[in-house]
Amino acid sequence: MKTPSKPYMSKIQMEFNHLYKELDDLYHEAALNTSLSDSAFDILYGIFMLGDGCLQRDICKTSCIPKQTINSSIRKLEKEGWIKLVPGKGRSMQIFLTDDGQHVMQEKIYPVIKAENKALDALTSEECEQILKLYQKYNIALRNEFLNIRRKE
Repeated sequence: MKTPSKPYMSKIQMEFNHLYKELDDLYHEAALNTSLSDSAFDILYGIFMLGDGCLQRDICKTSCIPKQTINSSIRKLEKEGWIKLVPGKGRSMQIFLTDDGQHVMQEKIYPVIKAENKALDALTSEECEQILKLYQKYNIALRNEFLNIRRKE
């Protein structure tokens, strides 16, 4: 049986992966510092981005978190009294912040968004655009390569 050759990992690849993991860890720490679970943090952050009345599926799309995780976390936030679910079109449920939820948003999510804004202010608008374009290009290329692996299996 032939064993595959060990692939090479460039310094750029190692550094990029490290930066990705570091950014992920920064958001995990932000959630911990707010005494929220990662998924509760992501849901509240998603509601901030999408606005009151957003749908669970929209939070799944923006956060890239599985529907089951979002669903169970939404149920916990509802039990906490931070959100309420209101029937929308068809079977969809709209998510609204309660007064307590709005207070939690202001106390825990707003400071994170303000910090992100300050961090982005350290970059020029051209640098911000360049980061986004390059990151998107890399994600598309990586997604295609991962699809190629799946096709070969």
